[in-house]
Amino acid sequence: MSKAIKQLELDDLRKQLKDVKDYVLLEPIKLDSATEYNFRKSLRTKKVRVKLVKNSYAKKVFAEMGVTAPVLSGPTLVCWGGDSPKALGTAVDGAIKESKKDPKAPDKLKERTGIVEGAPMALKDMLNVPTRLEAIGEIVAAVTAPGSAIAGALTGPASQLASILKAIEEKTPEAAPAA
Repeated sequence: MSKAIKQLELDDLRKQLKDVKDYVLLEPIKLDSATEYNFRKSLRTKKVRVKLVKNSYAKKVFAEMGVTAPVLSGPTLVCWGGDSPKALGTAVDGAIKESKKDPKAPDKLKERTGIVEGAPMALKDMLNVPTRLEAIGEIVAAVTAPGSAIAGALTGPASQLASILKAIEEKTPEAAPAA
């Protein structure tokens, strides 16, 4: 391949991965076209993109972006997209499991690693990373929990006392009006 074509491919890869922070790297093992089509189609519906790249290109582009990628050998499928690392990991994991259902293609895709915010992470760990909204919800719950506990402690005895007084009031007959 000429240097000009290699440079064009590198530029295209840089452009596609410019603002991407989360990836899943897969190794295709004797992947036939039908399995690859179904794999890409299932990910496309979840807004996850897939690109087959040469390892030398991937290493070079990842190094320029400051991403620590593992040592790669053979071709690599780079998957990216989704709203969060969890969404990306779930989509790719589901597509891999779906492709394993085909008896002709049991293990055509092998997980290499996931990359979250530039650091390597296993795909199974990506499935447990909370999404942005889940993390915000957990923080809000942690911040508001002590306040709601204090409010419950302050209003609890008062409401119990009110219910006791109401019960006492209902049990005692009202005095007849004096004539």
